[in-house]
This record gives sequence, C-alpha cells and structure tokens, in this order.
Amino acid sequence: MINSLGLEKKPNQTRVVVAMSGGVDSSVVAAQLKTEGYEVIGITMQLYANTSFKSKPGKCCGGVDIKDAIKISSDFNFPHYVFDYQSEFKFGVINDFVESYHSGLTPVPCIKCNETVKFSNLLDAAKNLNADCMATGHYVRRTTGEKGIELHRALDETKDQSYFLFSTKQDQLEYLRFPLGHMKSKSETRIKAQDLGLNIADKPDSQDICFVNGGKYADFIKNLSHTSNEPGLILDKNGVELGSHDGIINYTIGQRKRLGISSTEPYYVLEINPLTNSIVVGRRVDLITKKFKIKEVNWLGDNSFVDSPTDGWPLHVKVRSTRPAKSAIIYPIDRKNGEVAITEYEEAIAPGQACVFYEKDSSRVLGGGWITAD
Repeated sequence: MINSLGLEKKPNQTRVVVAMSGGVDSSVVAAQLKTEGYEVIGITMQLYANTSFKSKPGKCCGGVDIKDAIKISSDFNFPHYVFDYQSEFKFGVINDFVESYHSGLTPVPCIKCNETVKFSNLLDAAKNLNADCMATGHYVRRTTGEKGIELHRALDETKDQSYFLFSTKQDQLEYLRFPLGHMKSKSETRIKAQDLGLNIADKPDSQDICFVNGGKYADFIKNLSHTSNEPGLILDKNGVELGSHDGIINYTIGQRKRLGISSTEPYYVLEINPLTNSIVVGRRVDLITKKFKIKEVNWLGDNSFVDSPTDGWPLHVKVRSTRPAKSAIIYPIDRKNGEVAITEYEEAIAPGQACVFYEKDSSRVLGGGWITAD
C-alpha cells in the first residue's frame, strides 16, 4: 500500500515531521496529515529573540508564530517541539547577508535559510525523531521520474517557490515532502484551512526578509556591522566622477533612485566595487547582459553537470524570483562552476542572486548556481 506521502506504509504507521512556521501553509499541512491518520510531529525553529518587530504581521518564526504553531498542535493533538537555531541562523544567514552587502553583492537570505538551517539542522532533527519523512508548506512539487526523485514547479506558478529551493540536494529531496505543490491557488489553501477549522486561515503571508524591520536593509546592516560604511565616488563607465554615495550598502545593481545625479536621462547602478568603494553608473541600455558566470552549482539533472552536450545544456533560467524564465545555454566549466548565455538578454543581473535552471518545455527544476561578479 502506497500512502499519500509515497511511502509503503499505512498512514497510522508513518511518522512525519512537519516544519511549522506558524503560518497558514505549514499549519494546513500538519492538520491535514493528522486528519488523514498520520503520526504527526510538529517542529518550529526559533531563529531570533522575540523583539517587537518579529511579531508583526508579514513576518515568520517570531513569538506570535511560535504560539500559533503550538496552538495548532494542541488543537489537533500531536506533539510539537521548538528548536533554538538562533546561532545557526545568525552564522549562516544574517552574517552572510551583512557580508554580502559589504562585498557589493545582492544576497537572497531565504535561499540561505533553506540551505543552511531548514534543510540542514531541521532535517537532521526530523531524522533524530525517527521520522519517515519531513513535510513543509513550500509550494513546489516532488515527483518520481524515470531515474529518481525530481523537483518541479508548483501547479500554481504565482505561488511557486522553486527558485528558493534550487540548492536542495538529491538526498534531501528523497526525504522531503511538499503536500501543497498540487494546490491550484493560495485561496484553495485558505479554504482548506477554514474547512479544517484553523483559527489562522486569514493570517497574512510572510513578506520581505523576516529579520529586517520595515525592509530597511541598510539600517539593519549598520546596526550589526563592525565595518564602517564610508561614503565614496559615483563614476560613469569611463571613470569620470559624477557624484558621491553614502555607502555601498545602500545600493543594488539596477537601482535608479537616490543617486543624486542631475541628468536629462536617468542613470542606473551598473557595478558596485567594494575594493575602491565606488559605484559605476550608466544608462538603462548598459544594464543589458547576455552572459555571466555562476558558482556553487547544484545540479539536479539525471546526468552529471559536466557531461553536457557539446554545445552546452539548453535550458530555461530565472535570475530573479519574480522574473519569467528565459531560454539560455549553460556551459559547465567544472562540476561547480559554469557560464550562462541567455538567448535573448536580461537586465540588471546582480552578483549574489541565484540563477535557477529549468528543463525546457517542462516544470522540472534542474538546480542552479550563484551569480558571480566575474
């Protein structure tokens, strides 16, 4: 007998750990699995001290969220544990976030959190609880292909979170389950929450970066950083001085506002150079990129990444979570590095962001890598 989690066990003989953030999605997963008869254990990460902004709507893993997760577990009568990962989160996510901005990069902390805490520490905790698998509320699909487990985009592409899970390893996919990936819309999830009697059915989704108050990244970095944020020069492509900036942490590639340069045509940030503490600007046409390099490649294809066709891997890629995938050719340099040639072009490709691979004419995720400044 194959149960709904793809295991050859009856639900009441299957122990599943659910990673509960305290939000609607993971709460629906936990409650639904318990209703189906599974032996559910809820676990929640405590990632930071319970300061006031962590408990506001639109944040996750704060004081209110932990209380919501505990209440769901109590209402549905399954055990729940809170694991303190504050030090791991600070080291793997917050410190990386701060250091990236000081290095002129534009980080994606949600990917780093999945990579260094959720699918590392939390997954190990699930295994230590002797769970058969760990389920999350992510909107992605896990399917069984001809050569093993595959990661696919969610059925509802407006909620798809595959961009943030590109670094998930094959052995992790074997253990993970994503019950919401087949939902047709978020409204369907909320209706399910109402049907299950969850008191958080209308709770707002998480927004922005969970540990930054009000989206003020620069203020957050200044408060934590031991490195001074010195003003410097704004230059054009030819090295001509056009103005000055108030610290490179205040800027990202493609930024147009708050440059303080008088011009009949807008300027955009093209490059951030931490070594010279300078910012290079140009016109919008200068943001167009057709080739760039990637590092720390995580490949989820059936064959080895380096065993590409002679003319490279013909795939689709996303360079930002909110942008549509575009046709590209991936040329492996070695098993962890490559070059991406976009068939058309992209604008404002920012080092530090992820480039995620998708199989052409398919929903399958084939991994990805981190965009470099080289």
